[in-house]
Amino acid sequence: MNTKQIFSVLPDAVITGKIRKPLTLLTDDSRKVVPGCCYVAVKGTQFDGHSVIPEVIKAGAVAIVAEAPCPQDVPQGVCWVQVEDTRMANGLLMSAWNNFPSMQMVMLGVTGTNGKTTISYLTNAIFRATWQRAGLIGTIMYDDGARRLTSHNTTPGSAALQAMLADMLNNGCRAVAMEVSSHALCQHRTAGTSFRVGIFTNLTQDHLDYHGTMEEYYQAKKRLFLSMAESDDRKATAVINVDDEYGRRLAGELLPLMKVRTYGLAKDADFRVTPRILSLKGSQYELSYQGRTFLVRTPLIGAFNVSNSLAALAGAVAAGVNIRDAISCLAQSPQVPGRMELVSSVNNVQCFVDYAHTPDAVENVCRTMKELCTQGRVITVFGCGGDRDKTKRPLMGTAAARYSDVCIVTSDNPRSENPEQIIDEIMPGIPREKQHRITDREEAIRAALEMARPGDCVLVAGKGHENYQIFADETITFSDSAVVHKYYEEKNPEGRSVPSRKPERRSDRA
Repeated sequence: MNTKQIFSVLPDAVITGKIRKPLTLLTDDSRKVVPGCCYVAVKGTQFDGHSVIPEVIKAGAVAIVAEAPCPQDVPQGVCWVQVEDTRMANGLLMSAWNNFPSMQMVMLGVTGTNGKTTISYLTNAIFRATWQRAGLIGTIMYDDGARRLTSHNTTPGSAALQAMLADMLNNGCRAVAMEVSSHALCQHRTAGTSFRVGIFTNLTQDHLDYHGTMEEYYQAKKRLFLSMAESDDRKATAVINVDDEYGRRLAGELLPLMKVRTYGLAKDADFRVTPRILSLKGSQYELSYQGRTFLVRTPLIGAFNVSNSLAALAGAVAAGVNIRDAISCLAQSPQVPGRMELVSSVNNVQCFVDYAHTPDAVENVCRTMKELCTQGRVITVFGCGGDRDKTKRPLMGTAAARYSDVCIVTSDNPRSENPEQIIDEIMPGIPREKQHRITDREEAIRAALEMARPGDCVLVAGKGHENYQIFADETITFSDSAVVHKYYEEKNPEGRSVPSRKPERRSDRA
């Protein structure tokens, strides 16, 4: 790949020198530099790639992309490319290096505080059912159409993302459902990715340790849609939840710029929910769309999952799927690991595990438990992660207590913080008569199951699908679901707790 080809995606770059031979590699990792490669110097939170440029050149890099101007002593034969933002440039270059894979598939991005994982799972299932192969990128896993991998970030870095999209294209994927985090948008990880559909779920307090204010958090989410509006794709569509106040604002701001489709309970929503029936076995509702009414059934439970399924339907239709086909797929929608997942049903005690870790998410799942658990109490086990937004901790307590009869506050991922201090900061939000404090998470879960009586519902919130727990000096193997199953196996060695449904079978695995 010559200089003109690779750097044509950087129109404002100042280029000094030329590359005489095709590049051997494009990398932003100084440890991977090989002779003949191009190195992108990215500034991270703990490491600045500019600091190792001399070493990178000695290792054989023939092109450097940096935010600094070309130094006078740069060796002969090294091409220097100055850009304003190397993070942005990195995404654009990685896309070009992989032959712009996102432009050859239907890309659907989901952003918002809550619901991203469930919606991406549902849309991926719809895509696979209608188009045979589809990719999935998110918090729980990456699926490239041929294999599934455990994810490390909700949204991968630019190099990993574009390589993954190229693999999906090569594996025959026609569409990709992808979670897009606010961190990724701020750090331009999705630069160079062409989204056909963008879904906005909601915006509630989270990540203020990173963004500072709700306004900055909102502006970060909005970046996804502004990049779509600036693209040449006339089919690019924003799908927005207008039951959310930030969603209504976003829809209004985007309407003059691009195609907008809305969903929710609002009378003027394009995809509107009318009467709904909720139970512990699933949900059903009437969907009003373009003057027609459709009956929608899904095994997912709770009002918030009605909203998630509605978003998936609207997103799939915007991507080009027939609405009746999408509705049919939802009736067989897969269980999303750790998202309102029924992990045991023993002695008429239902135990659910959920990833809820924001005040709004916790309130939603606890409200759902209270509405559906008509014969007993709601016992909620939860905590808050360390080294994260501290202002939400008492709000989490208030949210859990509003619909729970018993609140057992415990450790989440304390990281470098003292678990006891985190619990102290949660407790003010919980009435004293509902408070229980058990720092060890396994002990807390077992205590909830011990106190549960027939008819009660136990909710273990915060970690969901995670199979680890992070402390200051170590990360241990830990699974909320595994603790529940272990408890019942010890109580009744001959019997087992009952999972919500059989694991999803895949017929299109390579």
